Amino acid sequence: MSRIIRTEPNAILAKAVEYHGFVYLQGVVAADLTADISGQTADVLAQIDALLELHGTDKTRLLQAQIWLKDIRDRDAMNTLWTAWLEPGMAPARACVEANMASPRCLVEIMVTACK
Repeated sequence: MSRIIRTEPNAILAKAVEYHGFVYLQGVVAADLTADISGQTADVLAQIDALLELHGTDKTRLLQAQIWLKDIRDRDAMNTLWTAWLEPGMAPARACVEANMASPRCLVEIMVTACK
């Protein structure tokens, strides 16, 4: 049987799950929910970088991304940071939608899947 690696699992979720060379990240939210959309997005992308590195991969190996915004009007501001963060030509398949967030202070949540 193939090994499943869970990073910091708790009763509800793990920060990441690795299986058969694929890395599935939790929905990542900013640590500082007082920041604006740019600050929260930058924080989330930095956390994604760290989690992917922990699993021996990086943003050039992204396959899919799901992005939830509290207000879809923040899409352009988020996309400015998103596109600067991505390597040219390495964009994953992606969805970006407006959603009710678990915390009213949370402006963005990003979940990605990558391969090694």
